Order: sequence, then structure tokens, then C-alpha cells
Amino acid sequence: MPLPYSDDLRRKFLEAYETGAGSLQKLAERFCVSWQWGKKIRGQQKRTGQNERIPQSHHGPISRVRDAARESLRKWLQQQPDLTELELRERLQAIGVRISKSRVGQVLREMGLRRKKNPCMRKNATPRRTSNGAKSSLRKSGRSRRNG
Repeated sequence: MPLPYSDDLRRKFLEAYETGAGSLQKLAERFCVSWQWGKKIRGQQKRTGQNERIPQSHHGPISRVRDAARESLRKWLQQQPDLTELELRERLQAIGVRISKSRVGQVLREMGLRRKKNPCMRKNATPRRTSNGAKSSLRKSGRSRRNG
């Protein structure tokens, strides 16, 4: 991603515009910047009164999962490590934290906890029966058909 223009360039551009050295379009050509950038920083100057770039402190919305909810997640997983993300989401909603299932996985990764649970599989290692009662194809045979 390209770096932002320096505050020095912004100040010179805006001072030239305020002194009447030309229109935004003419000044943009003279300073070798785009006209849209000139319009943008002029609008920022009118809103804030500053010639300098406003530092961005946070990108995106603030997370709903606070430290207390993270500790609850850690405690639940210590007590019952086979909880799925869906079950964790339901528990979080019970304590008042509205969150999506995918966000639960993101929070767990941020905390350094990995989940590899498949909610479609049975909780034990017993293979599923097929619809016609035949042997499951998941079991390996004693000998390979391809190699003889």
C-alpha cells in the first residue's frame, strides 16, 4: 500500500489555495497530485480546521468480545475442550455477547486457541452406518486392489 503524502506537501498545497494562487485543479497540476486528493484534503481542512493529516487511531468497529468474554471462553474450553464454535457462540449469547460463528473462530485464533471440531461428526469414533447397511468406505482394506 502506498504511503500518504507528507504533511509538508499538504500544508503547502492548502496555503497556496488559501492565498489564491489558483483553483484546486490548477494547484493539483502544479503540485503533481490528483485533483480528487486536493478536494479531499480541502474538505478535511474545512471540517477540522487543520492543515496536517489526522492520525487514524483504529480501523473498523470495536470488538464486542471484551476481556471478560475472552476469559469465559478460555474457562469453558478448559472445562470442556470439545465444544464447537456454534456451542461457544450460544454460550456467549447467553451472557449477552452477540457474535457470529465465524467471529468466534477469529477470536479463538487471536487468543492462540485452535479449534478443529466438525459439528456434523459424532462425538465418538464410531463410524457411521451407510443407508443400505453395507460396510463403510472409510475403513481401509487389508490389501490394495491397485498394487495387487
